Amino acid sequence: MIEIEKVREIVERVARDYGLEVVEVEFRGGGKARMLRITIDKPEGVTHDDCSHVSNEVSTILDVEDVVPGASYTLEVSSPGLDRKISKPADFERFTGSLVKVSTREPLDGNRHFEGRLESFADGKLTIDLNAVPQRGQKKQKGPKAPVVERKVEIALADVEKANLVPEI
Repeated sequence: MIEIEKVREIVERVARDYGLEVVEVEFRGGGKARMLRITIDKPEGVTHDDCSHVSNEVSTILDVEDVVPGASYTLEVSSPGLDRKISKPADFERFTGSLVKVSTREPLDGNRHFEGRLESFADGKLTIDLNAVPQRGQKKQKGPKAPVVERKVEIALADVEKANLVPEI
């Protein structure tokens, strides 16, 4: 059985040498379809060289230390992508001001899914400005515009089931 914490320690050590953050380490599948997926990031964005360096060094260490016993596996190293998952307090602090999609464990005001601009993260709570994007069922008005009603939602981090950035292209 793979010791995912030992793998994470190795990945963290290698990533740190390149000024990278380890976003996620996961091991999936079985038999011939085993995959070790490593997601890395840095503020200015991940390059192909970053992925290559981490892949080569981690692969060598894992093979020498025989951390992933048994049949072969595929090692994949990538960036989190434009719609990256955000889950840690540091993620919410870093991406304050960005568009986000958030799903909650339990409904808030009858909804579990929210999309808007992450306005703030403080004291374990995130505030999302729902006016930043048109909400489902909301249509553009013709003629004189009605006054904008401020729509915000405050969600405790413990209540967040899933959160992702929404690409602004």
